[in-house]
Amino acid sequence: MITVIDYKAGNGPSVKNALDYLGIEAVLTADPQQILNADGIILPGVGSADATMESLAELNLLPILNEAVLEKKTPFLGICVGMQVLLSHSAEGDCDCLGWIPGQVQRFEEGVRIPQMGYNTVRFAGSHPLTQGLDEGYFYFVNSYYAKPELASDVEGVTEYGHPFCSLIARGNIMGAQFHMEKSGPAGLKLLARFAALCREGGSLC
Repeated sequence: MITVIDYKAGNGPSVKNALDYLGIEAVLTADPQQILNADGIILPGVGSADATMESLAELNLLPILNEAVLEKKTPFLGICVGMQVLLSHSAEGDCDCLGWIPGQVQRFEEGVRIPQMGYNTVRFAGSHPLTQGLDEGYFYFVNSYYAKPELASDVEGVTEYGHPFCSLIARGNIMGAQFHMEKSGPAGLKLLARFAALCREGGSLC
C-alpha cells in the first residue's frame, strides 16, 4: 500500500487518482500509523515550501516521516514542493526543510518567465533504479523555485530553464521530482508505476 500524504496544502487527490488509474493500491491520509506501515510514501506538492513545512509540523508528521524514511527506509517520493522540502533550506519563505538531502532551494533568476509553466524535457542520469534505462522524458512543470543539491550524485534528472537545474533527485529510498508526474501523461505515469514497483521491492533501494 502506498500512502499519499494528505496535508491540506498539496494536490493529493490528483496523485491518488493517477495511482488508481494505474491499478496501484493507495490511500490518501495523514494518519501516522498508516504512514509508518506504508510500503511507499508520496508527498505531493502545490503551494510554498514554508506552508508545506508548517502543515507537516501542525499535523505532527515530521518525526513520523523521519522514522519512516530515515530509520525504516520506506521508499519516499516528493513531487514539486514535496521534492523541494527534501533539501536543507528554501528561499521560499526563508524556511528550514526536512534536510534529508543537503542543499538549497532558490528562486529562478531574472531573464526567464516565472513561474516556469508547461512541459519541458528532463535528461536522466539513469544511475538510480527509478530511471535506469531511461534517457529523457517530457514532463509538466509549475515552479518558481528550483533545487540545488550539494552533491552531484543526488541529481538524477536535469532540465534547462534559463540554465540547467536539478529536476529529479534520487538517493537510495529518497526520491523527488520537480515536475508533476500525475499531470505528465504517459511519461509521468510510467515513472509513478516504476516508483510503485520499487516500493514492492523494498530493501533493494538501500
